[in-house]
Amino acid sequence: MIKTNSSPKSVIFLVIVAALGYFVDIYDLVLFSIVRIESFKDLGIADEDMRVMGEYVINMQMGGLLLGGILWGIIGDKLGRIKVLFGSILMYSLANIANGLVTDINAYAIIRFIAGIGLAGELGAGVTLVSETMSKENRGYGTMIVAGVGLFGAVLANTVHELFTWQTAYFVGGGLGLLLLFLRIGTFESGMFNEVAGKDISKGNVMIILGNRKKFIKYLHCIIIGAPLWFVVGILVTQSPEFGKFLGAPEPLSAGKGIMYTYIGIAIGDVFAGLFAQFTKSRRLTMLVFHLLSIVSVVFYLSSYGITQSQFLILCVFIGFSVGYWATFVTIASEQFGTNIRSTVTTTVPNFVRGALIPITFLFEFFVHRYNIITAAYILTFFLSVIALFSLSQLKETFGKDLDYIEE
Repeated sequence: MIKTNSSPKSVIFLVIVAALGYFVDIYDLVLFSIVRIESFKDLGIADEDMRVMGEYVINMQMGGLLLGGILWGIIGDKLGRIKVLFGSILMYSLANIANGLVTDINAYAIIRFIAGIGLAGELGAGVTLVSETMSKENRGYGTMIVAGVGLFGAVLANTVHELFTWQTAYFVGGGLGLLLLFLRIGTFESGMFNEVAGKDISKGNVMIILGNRKKFIKYLHCIIIGAPLWFVVGILVTQSPEFGKFLGAPEPLSAGKGIMYTYIGIAIGDVFAGLFAQFTKSRRLTMLVFHLLSIVSVVFYLSSYGITQSQFLILCVFIGFSVGYWATFVTIASEQFGTNIRSTVTTTVPNFVRGALIPITFLFEFFVHRYNIITAAYILTFFLSVIALFSLSQLKETFGKDLDYIEE
């Protein structure tokens, strides 16, 4: 039984709506990676420019996520979590509809930037609401459900792409978001937020973090522990056609199917990680196990010379499972800080992890030009894993922590 001040039915409804919101969020977040090749061909991008132009567009999207993470996080702490859920989904739904109408690469990139701003608010607001509404013993189950259901949005994205044109895939994503707005009418605000809303305390003030060295370092550690995940999704799987060529694949590897199977693995991994954390009562141990497993899965991938499409998809499930710590990672960030800054932290941290793909991409290209695509991937894998494990060692265990407090 869920222990909460709200009725069990209303809490279940909140978790379902948050999960569906994240489902649409992931659909739109990964759609570009899925339709990259097809959409670029229609826009007249040359084959030899597709990888670099792809990095340009996805970095614009990630830049939007960085900016949006800050904006929506502050709005969530100052005006409420619900306003973020409504505003963010409206923005990225309209942007995705516009993406289906683009005719040149720069318009494509600019609209992905706008979509990124909207996409930035969904997960943080949802996890903050669920974490603050459910009991401290059971909130891990709530965030596990949100992530487990939400990540299957990638499956739908690839399915729609295979059945329809890339333009239609963007229209479907925007339409799903607009439909979800109606479901959100019945959601309620966090009780913890309502308690501090009328008090004369600083809310959503980033200087609470930036002005305190100890809190700022803790905040950075929260970001770094999630960095390897988006390197895996944003480069290793998204650029699988290029990796496949270097590995001598007998046929081109499908990035769209790769992303779909990776997210199936992530969804399964997220559920397993959530249950493992509940069983061991340790989110830190859970993150440690999955980080080590991730290194193993990437090494398998990068050493699979002559890899076939079926072998690649099996590996994608394994790789996805090994980085299936997304919900656990975001929950850790949410549990590290008080109510008056929690939305800012929970929204910015995952988006800064996504946005970290920008400098990671530049580093990756630096090593690609000096070595090759496989060696560059090995270097980034071990570098990101080492700093993630170090940051994890610096964070305190937060399982079962009481979240009803404020940051001075």
